[in-house]
Amino acid sequence: MTDTLLQNGIKDSGGDGSYFKKGCNPFAATGRSKLQNRRATVNQQIIKQMRMRAGAENLLKATSNNKVKEMVLLELSYVNSNLQLLMGQLEGLNSSVEVYQNTQETANIPLIALGLKETKDIDFSTFFKDFILEHYSEDGKCFEDEIAELMDLRQACRTPSRDEAGVELMAKYSSHLPLMESRFFSPSRPTGIFFTWYDSFTGVPVCQQNLSLEKASILFNMAALYSQIGTRSDRQTIVGLEEAISSFQKAAGILNHLKETFTHTPSYDMSPAMLSMLIRMMLAQAQECLFEKTALPGIRNHFNSLMKMAQEAAKVSEIYDQVHQSMIQTPIKDNVPFFWSTMSQVKTNHYRSMAHYFVASALLDHQLGLSDDEDQQEKTLSQVYDRLPEGRSPLDILKKKDERERVGKAHIRRAILGHEEALRIYSLCHHLNKLQVLQDILRASLQRSLNKSSENEDDEDFSDYTEAPDIISKTEHRAEMEFPATTKVKVTDFFQRLGPLSVFSAKQRWTAPRTIQLHPEDRDLGFTLKGESPVHVVSLDPLCPAAAEGLKEGDYIVAVGDTDSKWMAVSDVMRLLKDVNEEGVAIQVVSIMDSNPQMPTKSATFCGNLPKTYSMICLAYDDDKNPKSRKVTKKSSFLNFGLKNRLKSASTLSLPTADHSGALPWNKPCPTFPSSSSYNHNDSALY
Repeated sequence: MTDTLLQNGIKDSGGDGSYFKKGCNPFAATGRSKLQNRRATVNQQIIKQMRMRAGAENLLKATSNNKVKEMVLLELSYVNSNLQLLMGQLEGLNSSVEVYQNTQETANIPLIALGLKETKDIDFSTFFKDFILEHYSEDGKCFEDEIAELMDLRQACRTPSRDEAGVELMAKYSSHLPLMESRFFSPSRPTGIFFTWYDSFTGVPVCQQNLSLEKASILFNMAALYSQIGTRSDRQTIVGLEEAISSFQKAAGILNHLKETFTHTPSYDMSPAMLSMLIRMMLAQAQECLFEKTALPGIRNHFNSLMKMAQEAAKVSEIYDQVHQSMIQTPIKDNVPFFWSTMSQVKTNHYRSMAHYFVASALLDHQLGLSDDEDQQEKTLSQVYDRLPEGRSPLDILKKKDERERVGKAHIRRAILGHEEALRIYSLCHHLNKLQVLQDILRASLQRSLNKSSENEDDEDFSDYTEAPDIISKTEHRAEMEFPATTKVKVTDFFQRLGPLSVFSAKQRWTAPRTIQLHPEDRDLGFTLKGESPVHVVSLDPLCPAAAEGLKEGDYIVAVGDTDSKWMAVSDVMRLLKDVNEEGVAIQVVSIMDSNPQMPTKSATFCGNLPKTYSMICLAYDDDKNPKSRKVTKKSSFLNFGLKNRLKSASTLSLPTADHSGALPWNKPCPTFPSSSSYNHNDSALY
């Protein structure tokens, strides 16, 4: 697999003499990069065609010449045709879901993974070295190794491996960003560094000097990577399902953190409305995996077990219906692939029909016997329905054979109708038709319901118009958002040689280092030191020689002789000063300059090659220490059951499969979902 092998088949040793950083695999991202480049190219063509259409429409309104109008109308029809073709190409690129699935597992309904946001290379070296020289009064060339290490780390984050190591890699870079911001990004001056990130849905580039765009995009990619880990998990094993559940819950947790932390994002894929929809989708897929985990060992062909699974399936259907409703709202529907909304609609109908099938099986295959717990079954049935058919009670349905069969047949009819609707919706999406395994599952589920219906047919069914009631959704294990601890990694500041960050940051301004020659008299320096790295002068005798040399109260001692003292405590500095001989010692000090520069209210943002203006804190953290001095510009948001076994007491059920042999007994475990020989994916390097 390309996720684990490097060039010439050499395995990554985890950063110890290997070709790439641990968690990085550039060869696994080649296809994803090509996809992103194609998406960006198509999007630029769409923008061009839309500009041409806008110009033609304006000309059509302005002219009264009939000949010109005819030419403009012809041009408009040509432009609209091109737009439709380009939109179709973009839809196809955004519908590449099959490449995210487990390459060795073809028996489950495919899941949707988020694609990683792409970014451009950035060269920090020139700006950082100039800033170090100008602001910190040190030679920037001495920090070339640190700058190169930071740039290598950012480059590695563009091609993370699809595992926990890849997540940790991006978390490491994310932890370095606040340190880098404090060191080099002053609120009072532009940086000259532009961060460019592409929208994961449209490919529209967004460019800002604000480092918050970098922070938000890295968080989005961490969530996307967790979603890809979830889709690639082996869902035919309990361990694989647990990994998928955890991954989707972590993806939802990171997206929720992104939504609550960053506001007014210029990239639409990180807007509050879009993030809310993505959170619902991640939790829906986690709930689907929880359902599969419950059904994987097999479903007991028992009244209570079938009723429980019916409510579990209804819960999955309910959540997917909520996802679909959020996808079809404006303006989300204009940016979300039609493939996604169709998939959520198919799953809504599929799992709802599955719930009705379970209830039908419980009513038709089991009669209330003397050894059965009548009260327990009555309680179970009453909790499944929100309402009962008119004139019927749970006990009537359980005790009266005719009523039990009538209601059971009503449920099987709803199951058949639902599966037929799922297949109809499936056929409407061209890109969904590529997923043969999904079609196999839907057809197997429909055939299972038809078989159940034919087993219980009689000549009087044509006059039975009983309507099956809705099933109340319920689950014992609800998918919840989980914020992973790996997003916060303890790192060492690359530029710690500049001094403690609490003092030596981009927000502070100092004088140039001054040299003070100390000549102690009777071991008395004439001043008192205080503080913890760096130490500073708290009291000074104005008549002492040090004061005459230019030492001031509040000065920070940054060097004693040839020894850097930025990270030294008071005791260490005093030890150096006590060892002074009669010739004295030279110390270097800096003074903080009082300044309260006004923060520029706006910065240029380029979105789709169209310059726009956004607030400097359009992506700022909510816990800003000085919110009053900033202004925020508001923007408008945009399963085949096995064949029936006559020995029902010892039988189990499994979720539908596409196995057409029809030879699987109920008491033998079978795959959760159908295997399809025609659905064999090669391992793809596409993210």
